[in-house]
Amino acid sequence: MVPLVAAATLWTARANVGAQMTRVPPEQVGLDAGALRQATSLLNDLVTGQKIAGAVAGVARNGSVAYLEAVGVQDLGTRDPMTERTLFRIYSMTKPITAVAVMMLWEEGKFRLDDPVQKFLPEFAAVKVGEGGAARAPSRAITVEDLLLHTSGLSHRTSDLYRSRQVRSRADTLPQFITKMTSAPLMEDPGTRFRYSEATTVLGRLVEIWSGQPFDQFLATRLLGPLKMTETRFWVPEDARGRLATVYGPPDPGGLRPVDIEEVPFTKQPALIEGAVGLVSTVPDFMRFGQMLVNEGVLDEVRLLKADTVRRMVGNGLPPEVLQARGGKMGWGLGNVNVVLDPSGVNYPAHTGEYGWDGTAGTIFWIDPARHLVTVLMTQSAPANPEGIRQRFKTLVEAAVR
Repeated sequence: MVPLVAAATLWTARANVGAQMTRVPPEQVGLDAGALRQATSLLNDLVTGQKIAGAVAGVARNGSVAYLEAVGVQDLGTRDPMTERTLFRIYSMTKPITAVAVMMLWEEGKFRLDDPVQKFLPEFAAVKVGEGGAARAPSRAITVEDLLLHTSGLSHRTSDLYRSRQVRSRADTLPQFITKMTSAPLMEDPGTRFRYSEATTVLGRLVEIWSGQPFDQFLATRLLGPLKMTETRFWVPEDARGRLATVYGPPDPGGLRPVDIEEVPFTKQPALIEGAVGLVSTVPDFMRFGQMLVNEGVLDEVRLLKADTVRRMVGNGLPPEVLQARGGKMGWGLGNVNVVLDPSGVNYPAHTGEYGWDGTAGTIFWIDPARHLVTVLMTQSAPANPEGIRQRFKTLVEAAVR
């Protein structure tokens, strides 16, 4: 049995420790401590049942952290405990960070949302819809807005099409990635369908072109640095590798087993600086990012975006016909977040206007702007949601809100 480790308490009197947000007792911000303890019990039970090796979770309200808990271990071999400084591969939770970088440059007038991508990346002028003799020119050019809304016609890194053509490899550079991607056909005409895709990595390349900086440098100097997200990066240097949690897959008779998702691991500097899935982070770091969004673009008197821009990013941006084809209850924002339009479309307690997103290896965040609530849960699991941990944890957090 895995030993259970409570690496953080519900509350500590320390305030503004390092780059962390102020911590307060749950009741001070309208949260019930007893209900939050049930959320911790759930995580502990899943560790005891060998469904996950460990997890870190946090809840902030009104700008203060009321809950920050770590349970279980980072690695079953070393038995190093999870802590609030544990590093996680956040995969697609990278996308909203990339989207913020994009919209910062939009505010600076570096591009228009309706600009064709081929204006900046000429390779996109040659893309076709369909394969073989049936291939044809798209009905219109892919725009920057299409990339943000996943209505570009591009496909996902795990699709058969992209895998067969080796479109995405962490060993490739961003320009190589663009060349490979544009040599593959589009799945449909731009603007006609929501298809979750590698578009956000294309946006990372565009950030380089618009800013004149490598994408990782732009993030470090313009976004991560100002937000004091000191643990968020595209690879884990040697002195931090002991804090990187191991990804575990479904248990076999011998228990949980390590899973290698990538050929180029996150402990090595990749050639591909990937705006869609490339970052590692911690729960406290990502809570700072979420709080900046709740604050509509500002944190600790550092403003990254105008309030109107953030509101636009976290509202539905899909056109009506595309939204209805998606079911009509969950929208998608320019900020690369799922947006709750009708809570009946969600299989856990939610409110209209909530937004957030998740990651392939078991991370997820939710933001409720109306209640000034930020919730972050990080595990390292493949598949990403063992035993419905996300829905169950979110349900218990909702029960704590007063």
